[in-house]
Amino acid sequence: MSGFAYYKPGDYAREHIRVTPTTLADGRDFFYMDDDPEYVSGAKTRELHDPRPLADRFAPHLDAEGHEVPYAEPIMRRDPLTGEWIPMASARMNRPITAGAGATAKGNPLAARKPGDPYQDGEVPDSDYDVVIFENRFPSMVRVPGVPDTTTYVDGDKLWEQRPASGRCEVICFDPDEKGLPADLPVSRLRTVVEAWAFRTSEISHMEGIEQIFPFENHGAEIGVSLAHPHGQVYCYPFIAPKLEAELKHTEAYHERTGGNLLRDIMRGEVEAGTRLVMRNASWVAYVPSAARWPLEVHVAPVRDVLTIDELNDQERWDLAQMYSTLLKRGNAFFDKGDGKGMDLPYIAAWHQAPIHDPRRANYRLNLQFFSFRRAANKIKYLAGSESGMGAWVSDTTPELIAKRFHELGAVDIG
Repeated sequence: MSGFAYYKPGDYAREHIRVTPTTLADGRDFFYMDDDPEYVSGAKTRELHDPRPLADRFAPHLDAEGHEVPYAEPIMRRDPLTGEWIPMASARMNRPITAGAGATAKGNPLAARKPGDPYQDGEVPDSDYDVVIFENRFPSMVRVPGVPDTTTYVDGDKLWEQRPASGRCEVICFDPDEKGLPADLPVSRLRTVVEAWAFRTSEISHMEGIEQIFPFENHGAEIGVSLAHPHGQVYCYPFIAPKLEAELKHTEAYHERTGGNLLRDIMRGEVEAGTRLVMRNASWVAYVPSAARWPLEVHVAPVRDVLTIDELNDQERWDLAQMYSTLLKRGNAFFDKGDGKGMDLPYIAAWHQAPIHDPRRANYRLNLQFFSFRRAANKIKYLAGSESGMGAWVSDTTPELIAKRFHELGAVDIG
């Protein structure tokens, strides 16, 4: 498998995963990632033609009164009080929602194409797939051709900086079964998902204007998921997001003070303490952080020093797929409803990896932060006055109690 400028697959991916690129009708990038041997070998090929009569994604369109209006590119404004950039994308108000009480569309645009289905505006040209990746049709951030990446000022006042939100947003569909759960996917399929994260990290890292690549997964209507399908996203920021910025400040200060790597020392400390350690295998360690905010929170770190997902070797990618599968299953069993069956846990899985250009990247370390705001089978953790208004967290439990529950669900050593 070749043909990409920067993505270099390892031995497993070269033999067992095939990436097939194409372009959707409106010009967006689309990639099939097949692990089915017939597609990997070339015995079968994918449908590359998107039959939808879509205009170019950046073309002007007609409003309700028939007037031509230009493409509404996302912008971002800097909050002068915090220094944070806030992307603003009004076009997202029109995106289809198929999950929860606010559903606005029937059918599923992330499903494989179904001939004769009443909802024919799906994003996948073929009638089946393994894993697919494509640019979001309603992105929070996108680089628009011909729009200069320059700073202007709202109302002409230099207090309020404004720039195009020239990032990138992609969707990764983990499986064609729209009613499936990520926790139920075989480890081999999650290995393909890990490869997808590595593939996109490697390629997007070299795109103009991108500073941070953030693969993540939102799961569950309570989290705010608008499409009920096993999928994740990749947000590619033209700035460093506030959470990573805060972490970089502390990792850099720790290195200057001690010469060490803060994230490595946190991992080693959790392993030595053992109390909050919940899983480990040859390549990865999972633990509840000592200052966990969420009522269910687990951080996952590689044993080896790694900056970004694409730096993982074959064994580390396999071990990650195994650990992620186990984490999702145990997360679903965490809260007992009284029937011993657990629940479909709403969660966010957030990949924190080194920024692309910032020199502080050298003292960072790849890590996954997995959490849920559910605090009981029938209760959720609301971010109320202290958390939302002042950013001052108040936890409803302790990290040791979270870890104790995970210890009840399975062994720490998983392979």
